Amino acid sequence: MRLLWELLVLQSFMVCLADDNTLHGPVFLQEPNSVIFPLDSEEKKVKLSCEVKGNPRPTIGWKLNGTSIDIGMDYRYSVVEGNLLINNPNKTQDTGTYQCVATNPFGTIVSREAKLQFAYLENFKTRTRSTVSVRQGQGMVLLCGPPPHSGELTYAWIFNEYPTFVHQDNRRFVSQETGNLYIAKVEASDVGNYTCVVTNTVTNSRVLGPPTPLILRNDGVMGEYEPKIEVQFPETVPSAKGTTVKLECFALGNPVPTISWRRADGKQIPRKARRHRSSGLLEIPNFQQEDAGLYECVAENVRGKNVARGQLTFYAQPNWIQKISDGHAAIEESVVWECRASGRPKPSYRWLKDGEPLLPQGRVQLEQGSLTITNISLSDAGMYQCVAENRHGIIFASAELSVIAVGPDFSKTLLKKLTLVKVGGEVIIECKPKASPRPTYSWKKGKDILKENERITVLDDGSLRIVNVTKSDAGSYTCVATNHFGTASSTGSLVVKDPTRVMVSPFSMDVTVGESIVLPCQVSHDHSLDIMFTWSFNGHLIDFEKDGDHFERVGGQDSAGDLMIRSIQLKHAGKYVCMVQTSVDKLSAAADLIVRGPPGPPEAVTIDEITDTTAQLSWRPGEDNHSPITMYVVQARTPFSVGWQAVSTVPEIIDGRTFTATVVGLNPWVEYEFRVVAANLIGIGEPSRPSEKRRTEEALPEVTPANVSGGGGSKSELVITWETVPEELQNGGGFGYVVAFRPFGTVSWMQTVVASPDAARYVFRNETLPPFSPYEVKVGVYNNKGEGSFSPVTVVYSAEEEPTRAPTTVLARSLSASDVEVSWAPPWENQHKGRIQGYEVRCWRHDEKEENAKRIRTVGNQTSTKVSNLRGNALYHLAVRAYNTAGTGPSSAAVNVTTKKPPPSQPPGNIIWNSSDSKIILNWDQVKALDNESEVRGYKVLYRWNRQSSTSVIETNKTSVELSLPFDEDYIIEIKPFSDGGDGSSSEQIRIPKISNAYARGSGSSTSNACTLSAISTIMISLTARSSL
Repeated sequence: MRLLWELLVLQSFMVCLADDNTLHGPVFLQEPNSVIFPLDSEEKKVKLSCEVKGNPRPTIGWKLNGTSIDIGMDYRYSVVEGNLLINNPNKTQDTGTYQCVATNPFGTIVSREAKLQFAYLENFKTRTRSTVSVRQGQGMVLLCGPPPHSGELTYAWIFNEYPTFVHQDNRRFVSQETGNLYIAKVEASDVGNYTCVVTNTVTNSRVLGPPTPLILRNDGVMGEYEPKIEVQFPETVPSAKGTTVKLECFALGNPVPTISWRRADGKQIPRKARRHRSSGLLEIPNFQQEDAGLYECVAENVRGKNVARGQLTFYAQPNWIQKISDGHAAIEESVVWECRASGRPKPSYRWLKDGEPLLPQGRVQLEQGSLTITNISLSDAGMYQCVAENRHGIIFASAELSVIAVGPDFSKTLLKKLTLVKVGGEVIIECKPKASPRPTYSWKKGKDILKENERITVLDDGSLRIVNVTKSDAGSYTCVATNHFGTASSTGSLVVKDPTRVMVSPFSMDVTVGESIVLPCQVSHDHSLDIMFTWSFNGHLIDFEKDGDHFERVGGQDSAGDLMIRSIQLKHAGKYVCMVQTSVDKLSAAADLIVRGPPGPPEAVTIDEITDTTAQLSWRPGEDNHSPITMYVVQARTPFSVGWQAVSTVPEIIDGRTFTATVVGLNPWVEYEFRVVAANLIGIGEPSRPSEKRRTEEALPEVTPANVSGGGGSKSELVITWETVPEELQNGGGFGYVVAFRPFGTVSWMQTVVASPDAARYVFRNETLPPFSPYEVKVGVYNNKGEGSFSPVTVVYSAEEEPTRAPTTVLARSLSASDVEVSWAPPWENQHKGRIQGYEVRCWRHDEKEENAKRIRTVGNQTSTKVSNLRGNALYHLAVRAYNTAGTGPSSAAVNVTTKKPPPSQPPGNIIWNSSDSKIILNWDQVKALDNESEVRGYKVLYRWNRQSSTSVIETNKTSVELSLPFDEDYIIEIKPFSDGGDGSSSEQIRIPKISNAYARGSGSSTSNACTLSAISTIMISLTARSSL
């Protein structure tokens, strides 16, 4: 055992170097794991690993079954870098539980337990087995009887010869618990030799049992019988957390039974569960607490069923929830360690000190996972371990307890070099040296011992407290700390400053939305100190960057921190606090800001009562925002309105103290919703939420259809039309129209009902109805409440009769290659019926069908028309017939006409112009018509001047023309031939520029473009040709 002074020196040295982490007790980096060693391994060596750190470097030893292993007494044992090596391991001598033990001057720790086991598989002892004789249809079990072994085994059966193995299905099953082979119902194909194959999964060795012959008895076939469960799991199956649980169940029977699984508590089998070998094996991976319970295997066939039950119980090895960690304690102090672990069953706890059991006595108290040591001494230093265990496992947690014994040391905790305080304030100068045991304290001011009084106190932790500070308290202060191991001191200075005072405080204000204000905050302070202004709004600091749209710091000097609030909104109402802070003091001043604005939205708008044209409303007032509400306005919305519309109310003006109103002038049978808007002297507020939707009651219809008219239609018809009444004006359901009519000048009305509200037309048909006769007509309305009024009476004519006679004396003549004129005489007045509104001319080419004819209509008494856009030199047929609103009459006989040949397609060419003495002379080449074109009868000269749109035309039968035109304008001239077939192709436009001298000449180009010409006021033309304007 170490001497007291050795421990003291070591602990003091450890404290000095603790920050370098160079001295500490043993810590496991790697602990040994359990090993299963194959006896037939060629390695012939077992290694149990153990790696430890510590300073000084720990020594490592090992325990077997709680007893230290003496490495020197057995040559087979050796320790290499902390690992235990066992040469030529022996099953009898070396099987057991091993622990690694690590020790250095700070203490000893032991590792977790590691088991060493040996795996082997011996041969079967029996060489032969008796023949098994069964009836066909009977169930059968072949026993495997594995030889002596250690380590997990797997089983299979060979049928007759290797490598033919028994295939497991719903009829055959090999138990991996016993190795036995089960055949639910023997068939003829099962006859043969069966050999059990046993494999050790650790050693990978395999042995074969003696073959078992299977034959069929010849004394009959086994009849049907109910299932008999031969393979079943235990009544209680302890199952570890996180493991894979396997339950076997198999039954003999005829017919072959089916196997199913269920939970007796009614819960579902976990979805993660898997069924193998035709449900003979239920496998539950990652077993958890919720998977525990009573499971049932049901074997069933037509003869009956059988059930096997077993309880799956959950257990878990201990697992740390809270470990212990290294601790430092001064002499005479106390230490409390607590460790907690989960597990099922609940773990128990015990404690070790330096690898040996720690028992409760005197200063040491143990309670569950808690360790308490009071009045600590140097002998308590060492390595401690908390051990948590249940019957399924054991775990260790280690920590080092360092006992500190050292004189006062200020190296890490010097007094604050400079402490600032304001006059009249309070200051605490901390004195916290590192020392163990706790030192006694004294203070000096300058070189004089400081005595305590009503203002000056030394606190229990050694700190100096001075209240109601004055300027005379300024100076240097020294803390002196003393214990059994020495004395130390540290010095700092106290500086006393003038206090900060608020000179101009912010004051409460009453403002209106949209205004801007400044809240002042100005102070006097010691200018040797830095000062900081901050503002809070309703308890939250104002972020001037984030809220810069409304808040800004103004002032510009270090003694002012005024706050500007721009464009104030309702949300800015509340408490504003200016906070001023220096290194010696802080103070604040507050003001309340009241913001007046338009009212908030009214609440709970309710329709209390509704009639056909009125609605009784009520509401609750919203916030007045510090300005009394002066009036309310009611608005309404329907499916037919464009947005919200103001409505009439009683009272007409709703004052701010009235919270009910009657809306009047509503339309019956319309769905309305209402909202209320409040106003005060500042403005109009936001509208309320809409009320519920309500429909007004029904009433008699009041609005009659508009624009009642009609006429037209087919023979023997009276057509009456009107504009429908909009849905919002129908005043009720079941809306329709009443149509009344009578011959003009008579007394009795004929009436009919049109039941559709969307109808806009009624046709009265009667063979006796005279054509184009006047009728008085009116249209009324009705709904579920009854009939409304009729529209004003209007006159409508019955349908006309088509003209009955065709026009006479139809003549047609060709005007040009594209135009034909047709004329006719109307039918004799006394020879036809039906009013004639006009005539329809049909024109079709000889090679076209008549139904595709071009149609031209005239209006009134016109008896001729021109048909244009025809093809040149083509035979056309024309016919004429009269028409009116009832239709068209019979057609005249068709007349024939041939259009003239097309005009010349070649334009005049080689155009030359000359000017002389205010004259322009044009010359061009003669145009010759082609065989299929009309002969040229002459030429048209078209001319105009700049900025004038109208064109003048002269005709000539020559190929030249002389124009008397002023020279002070530009001219555009075109020339084209004409013939009986019409005008031919025009030349390109020719530009004759303004002429500056008396003589000029030029020629037209086939590619020249016309230029804009100047206006001329007078054109004088002198030529021998005919003139046409």
